[in-house]
Amino acid sequence: MLADKDRIFKNLYGQHDWGLEGARARGAWDGTKGILEKGRDHIINEMKASGLRGRGGAGFPTGLKWSFMPKESKDGRPSYLVVNADESEPGTCKDREIMRHDPHLLVEGCLIAGFAMNAIAAYIYVRGEFIRERERLQAAIDQAYEAKLIGKNNINGYDFDVYVHHGAGAYICGEETALLESLEGKKGMPRLKPPFPANVGLYGCPTTVNNVESIAVAPDILRRGAAWFAGIGRPNNVGTKLFCISGHVNKPCNVEEAMGITFRELVEIHCGGIRGGWDNLLCVIPGGSSVPLVPADQIADAYMDFDTLKNLKSGLGTAAVIVMDKSTDIVRAIARLSYFYKHESCGQCTPCREGTGWMWRVVSRMAEGRAQKREIDLLLEVTTQVEGHTICALGDAAAWPVQGLIRHFRHEIERRIDDYAANPHSDRVPVAAE
Repeated sequence: MLADKDRIFKNLYGQHDWGLEGARARGAWDGTKGILEKGRDHIINEMKASGLRGRGGAGFPTGLKWSFMPKESKDGRPSYLVVNADESEPGTCKDREIMRHDPHLLVEGCLIAGFAMNAIAAYIYVRGEFIRERERLQAAIDQAYEAKLIGKNNINGYDFDVYVHHGAGAYICGEETALLESLEGKKGMPRLKPPFPANVGLYGCPTTVNNVESIAVAPDILRRGAAWFAGIGRPNNVGTKLFCISGHVNKPCNVEEAMGITFRELVEIHCGGIRGGWDNLLCVIPGGSSVPLVPADQIADAYMDFDTLKNLKSGLGTAAVIVMDKSTDIVRAIARLSYFYKHESCGQCTPCREGTGWMWRVVSRMAEGRAQKREIDLLLEVTTQVEGHTICALGDAAAWPVQGLIRHFRHEIERRIDDYAANPHSDRVPVAAE
């Protein structure tokens, strides 16, 4: 369990002042100039040594990502930092709490990360539905400008601007290149890679896109030292992590914990246990709706980190832990997620545009039992034709929940098909009508 002294987000629940005075009392903006004076290479090396992996879902080493940016402009193009605050993954609600309750951690992180990558400005792309979060973040940025912490001729000695841009509520804009397209005023559609954003990003300039949490933890890592952060958690899965636990637990919550805490500890310590007891647990989606579910017997004592969950054929993702007990209609739940991905597909790639709708229709029929058993393998085959065959990862995100369902609950789909065949005139509510 994480000790209070190791917490980075000390105002996660908004019990204290979110503004500049409150943030400074909690340690923000302390010695920022000194950190910058140590130089770019020092900052990037410390971030690498800390073992921080991206908190937006992919888990890519943050320091390594920063090092991909060109050290100096050879052709006159400026560099940019873009912060992905388009938190649209179902079940995920951590970044909004940072923006609402501890926005100065993010603003300070932008300055330090921007300096390390020689960026002239940061653009924070906020989800369209986040109105109050955007207002709070903008207020914190205004405070930072007023106190000359950022902007031209600021007291930290590095000219740097921070801008807030809000989207219009498109899940696809959480994908980094679709986010860049949207920032430029175009349709939010992913770009083909290469070229990668570190070479050709925002406005054709070198750009790094990072998640809110990844940037917000950077100042504390650099203040307390890489060894401190690397000493929390498990090998290759270190540091603190915000977990969003929802669903069938007694007390759903957001909590900052050590990476690699077991699922059982996480739920017992912070959520008051599973609703109806541990025997009532059916399965868990451990990282937001786009990762495959893990059944109760496999997840109960599993470590909540990138590598353990990958070995369980799932993923930590954004650490949005969706808990489902035995009252859950699991096939209908996955059908509902399939509808979400169908609705949010940008339509650029044929496998995703056509496949997401097809998968939703088939899983919906299976939820009612109106299917043939041979269609289960056909559905699985179609998910593999979508997965990995699209420009961005939305195709994977649509395929994985269905794959997890078939992997662990094929028997439930087959039972429904048998029930329907035995009694085809029962009063079932069509899933599509929900």
